[in-house]
Amino acid sequence: MEPLEVPGSLDSLQTIAQYVVSAATEAGLENNRSHKLRLAVDEIATNIITHGYNEVGLEGNIYLEATIDSESITIVLEDTGITYDPTTRENFTAETKRKLLEKENPGGWGMYLVIEGVDEFKYKRVGDRNRNILIVNRITTE
Repeated sequence: MEPLEVPGSLDSLQTIAQYVVSAATEAGLENNRSHKLRLAVDEIATNIITHGYNEVGLEGNIYLEATIDSESITIVLEDTGITYDPTTRENFTAETKRKLLEKENPGGWGMYLVIEGVDEFKYKRVGDRNRNILIVNRITTE
């Protein structure tokens, strides 16, 4: 698929969602897996916009690229916001989930949804860009 570049604003989330749904459809993902991928990308994009740009007074774009091969669909999101490696967060164990449920502020579930929604998640810092890589296998053995 052709790459997509959108402003790093909440108004872009619908365009991002449409891009992901189109890519998932092209890859032949089942509806449930397509929905989980869309939700995972939405969480990453929302974090980029909110924490990487807005909260620190920065502006920038989000770059997306979907690639499909015989085994998987990969969605890459890049931004020039502040450096943030979501893989450094603690693992989501039963204890972590319990603590999130007990919090007054319901935040913290976004990365859980990302990790649970894809088969593989990677992060890299490349130059001045954060690169989030989400991979979903096209054929499941379930």
